[in-house]
Amino acid sequence: MARNDIWILGATGRVGRAVAARIVAAGTVPVLVGRDAGRLREAADGLGLDADAKIVVASGVDAMAAEISRQRPAVVVNTIGDYAESAVVLARACMPGGHYLDQANDPTAFHRLFALHDEAAAAGSTLVTGAGFGVAGTEAIVARMCENRPAPSRVRVDAIPSAAVEEGVLGAALATSIVDGFASGGRRYEGGRLVKARLGGEVHHLTLPDGERVSSVGVPSGELVAAHRVSGALSASATSGLVPASFAARAMLPLVSAVLRIRAVRTFAIGRMSGIKAKAAPRPRPHTWGHAVITWPDGTVREGWLRAGDAMDFTSAVAAQTALGLAAGKARPGAHTPAAALGPDLAIAAGANFVDHAELRT
Repeated sequence: MARNDIWILGATGRVGRAVAARIVAAGTVPVLVGRDAGRLREAADGLGLDADAKIVVASGVDAMAAEISRQRPAVVVNTIGDYAESAVVLARACMPGGHYLDQANDPTAFHRLFALHDEAAAAGSTLVTGAGFGVAGTEAIVARMCENRPAPSRVRVDAIPSAAVEEGVLGAALATSIVDGFASGGRRYEGGRLVKARLGGEVHHLTLPDGERVSSVGVPSGELVAAHRVSGALSASATSGLVPASFAARAMLPLVSAVLRIRAVRTFAIGRMSGIKAKAAPRPRPHTWGHAVITWPDGTVREGWLRAGDAMDFTSAVAAQTALGLAAGKARPGAHTPAAALGPDLAIAAGANFVDHAELRT
């Protein structure tokens, strides 16, 4: 049994390669897992690993789960996407005793993994979902501002990512995440319950700490679920800077959502989108920002920011730090979001820093 191994599923993809590189830099040799032996060996060579570095060839989620069950790695990092479908299968394969993490940012994937909490706790396994900028970039602020305080009445988080575009096709994993995110429709928490909301109905115009003006639009996301869970607030909402904020674009979102819920349309949209070829481009702004506004029952309102560099770099750093933390036994068993599992300082370990609202006025 290889109980100290950290497996990277999808190790030849952008995030998988970056996570593997960070784990190697930390002094640990990961096991690279994917469909193609040649590409896995190229990835190993690119990481400076010797010819004996272990790779595991497995085509598809079921084959990967079978290898996990057979070889029993300590930690499995899932970067293959389609987390609503892949997460539960792979997480269950890690039990008992093994740990699991992914970069999901989808409420459906979250709730399916959280349903395994009791099973994971009994098995001595820790399952972490949302180990990337999406979730950790805002959850960490909320967790930090809520430390040693009573539960707030309301929390709002805004994710403003900035990432360089890597040349190549979009890919099925990312396309599925985008399509399913819009198809699920708007959501928010009211009275402690997840309720429907108009997709794109909430919009905020923000001035970033560096002075730039951006807009952020309400969308269903893992950030919403994480902010609600880590704060204990009965009311919560989440917005994203990636969604067009014009009135015309937002007016179309409910219709787009309804159409994408038609199975044939969903399949067609994912197929077309996954083949889109992107040209390399620098990130649109110097920093990636997470933002939170928290209100307590006594009327106290606090605002905080998290500043990082490239959002994709931060995502790989969060995933790597989470994997290393799980391998070191630093998180309690069960199903959690990143800051809930390892604390808000996980974001600092991943290269971000916190900027408090009060500090912005000095």
